[in-house]
Amino acid sequence: MSEQKKPLPFAANFAAGAIAGISEILTFYPLGAMSCVKTRMQLSTEKSQGLFGSFKTIIREEGFGRLYRGLVPPLLLEAPKRAVKFAANDFWGKTYLSMSGEAKMNQQLSILTGCSAGATESFVVVPFELVKIRLQDKNSTYAGPMDVVKQIVKKEGVLGLYAGMESTFWRHLWWNGGYFGCIFQVRTMLPKAETQQGVLLNNFISGSVGGFVGTLVNTPFDVVKSRIQSVTKVPGVKPKYNWTYPALVTIFREEGPGALYKGFVPKVLRLAPGGGVLLLVVEFTLGMFRQVLGPPYI
Repeated sequence: MSEQKKPLPFAANFAAGAIAGISEILTFYPLGAMSCVKTRMQLSTEKSQGLFGSFKTIIREEGFGRLYRGLVPPLLLEAPKRAVKFAANDFWGKTYLSMSGEAKMNQQLSILTGCSAGATESFVVVPFELVKIRLQDKNSTYAGPMDVVKQIVKKEGVLGLYAGMESTFWRHLWWNGGYFGCIFQVRTMLPKAETQQGVLLNNFISGSVGGFVGTLVNTPFDVVKSRIQSVTKVPGVKPKYNWTYPALVTIFREEGPGALYKGFVPKVLRLAPGGGVLLLVVEFTLGMFRQVLGPPYI
């Protein structure tokens, strides 16, 4: 980006993130079943059946439709979640550049900015993630998303909708830190694009690699989050999984290091190319906004 260009306003970044989120939904909706498989793999304390084994077990025992149970909350959340992600990344990027006195973004600042954006995003997603996990649990008896909300509020109060907040915070912090930090690094390694198609391709590659790295970094935290959110709190009973880092140690000790990466394959199959689509659409949309707004944004 040229130094003469004026940064786009917050609203433009927010809108671009929302448009990217909707585009990602439309592109990858058929892979929505991966979400249910990932959750089941993460909640299981037994030896993993693998991706295809988990698929076959769910379809055989519960029917094909079960694979898409619990998708309504994350689908409704996708646009605002991505809007917050990219708008927060832009906000924190400008903030840290101003605080550090740097003229442009570097590797360290891009990671810090991504982590901060992820932390911001986590506050938006917790209730939706909680409802999804409760619906996708094999033992779930809820009638639907609203039934989950009603039961949680009835038994645990309104704050019960934020169960797993701390683990969700770490999950999003590390995914976004890995995602945006990797994008910065990959962009410096790719040859400079000479055409619009080349720019789009570079963005897709950078975003896909960022999505892979973000998933690699945050999957252990996702496993913990799923287990924490799957359990209904009982007064006077201390849950087995309560705080993120002690839970990581417990899973590692009882099930081995591989258990911390349960659900990685279905997760990365969705989020690696999804990260590419997100960045491609965001950058393309921001470019369109610059053209529409004209100088000094061009």
